[in-house]
Amino acid sequence: MKPIVQVSLDLTNIDEAIETAAMAMRAGVDWLEAGTPLILAEGLHGVRKLREAFPGVPVVADLKTMDGGYLEAEMMAKAGATHVVVMARAHEETIKCVVKAGTDYGVKVMGDNLGCPDMVQAAKWLEDLGCDYVIHHIGYDERRGIAARGHKMPSPIDQLREVVNAVKIPVQAVGGLSLEQAIQCPAYGAPLVVLGAPLTIDAEAFKTADGNLEASLRLICEKIHAYGEVNIH
Repeated sequence: MKPIVQVSLDLTNIDEAIETAAMAMRAGVDWLEAGTPLILAEGLHGVRKLREAFPGVPVVADLKTMDGGYLEAEMMAKAGATHVVVMARAHEETIKCVVKAGTDYGVKVMGDNLGCPDMVQAAKWLEDLGCDYVIHHIGYDERRGIAARGHKMPSPIDQLREVVNAVKIPVQAVGGLSLEQAIQCPAYGAPLVVLGAPLTIDAEAFKTADGNLEASLRLICEKIHAYGEVNIH
């Protein structure tokens, strides 16, 4: 499949999120993500506003579902999401419920392995349960906490090849990637590239980063799209 660039709108104000999304779309981004901070601040209204403002554009609702899987996926789908996120550390029945809702409402399910002791096995498990995509994810608190104790900051790149080789569905790497690492994701066999904190969003304040963001995003999108086809096993 061809690489897909997704921008994570990890903002807490819907007006700023829509402004950022419009800029990202001009720069060549393919998918929009209603990030967890945006959903916490604006709820379903944020998803609806994105859908109204960008008809036809895929919208990922990153609610990080842990329970009540069918209802949460149904609500996000009805609000206009095309993709929903369920956590691998949720109960098996929750993941099955989200997958069932995905089938019933025509939305794709992204399974997130954040916090799993065996991230490769978790990716396999998510695929076995019917998820359409795997999010290989090193969390914000995990990265900062480990680094604060003087250890090497973990990165999704560390096990990305192993995760990609373990599954037959597309993989997305998330969590503290540098610009160079994000651009390299397709070369690891991970075609879904997410740009968010700290790439395009100020990770400390969860506000749009300063500088000529649109020009930078355009260059990043061009480099990622130029990779060509990514082979999915």
